[in-house]
Amino acid sequence: MANVNSKIDGDRDIAAMRAEYTKGELNREDLKADPIEQFAAWFDQACKSGILEPNAMSLATVSSSGEPSLRTVLLKSYDANGFVFFTNLESQKAREIAGNNHVAILFPWLLLERQVIIRGMAERISTAETLKYFLTRPRGSQLAAWISLQSSVISSRQVLEMQWEQMKRKFEGGQIPLPSFWGGFRVKPAKIEFWQGRASRLHDRFLYSAQTNGGWNIERLSP
Repeated sequence: MANVNSKIDGDRDIAAMRAEYTKGELNREDLKADPIEQFAAWFDQACKSGILEPNAMSLATVSSSGEPSLRTVLLKSYDANGFVFFTNLESQKAREIAGNNHVAILFPWLLLERQVIIRGMAERISTAETLKYFLTRPRGSQLAAWISLQSSVISSRQVLEMQWEQMKRKFEGGQIPLPSFWGGFRVKPAKIEFWQGRASRLHDRFLYSAQTNGGWNIERLSP
């Protein structure tokens, strides 16, 4: 078997790429009792840090055959009930959630040397809640919801742009209605992990696990 090297044809040596994480630490006594409050504190710091789209999160789903999928979506709201995002309800992610609503989401705040990992169950939100958010979207984003049949195959970019122009003419001068195939999901967390990078890879990791009595158990995890 041929040797697999991290450096090929003069490219950079990937195995040698590393950085020391020295921007912060996370101690048990500093944690809030509720992980949503802890998330709010970290999210606020991420927003103020200059990170590009701090509400961007990786969403992992699993198909009925057990094949995992991963993509980036945008967090649009959160509270004690969970974390909300919106999508085409006929997309791959929505179909996989319909078959298995156990999902995971990841906020990779690398500029702060932090990650937040959330595992839980995704549930459809109400049409009223979806409409309330849809009406806040820019008009272009509202139009895009009508023509973007996420994950479906299209023959060319030109086809997409033609559909865009057709939809602009269709709703010209009027309010754009909520598509019946577009909606939101709320991820109700069962476990939330807060990860803070530390020097020499001795990272701080704390896992909140939901308890049957409504509280949260907090444990430190090995790096």
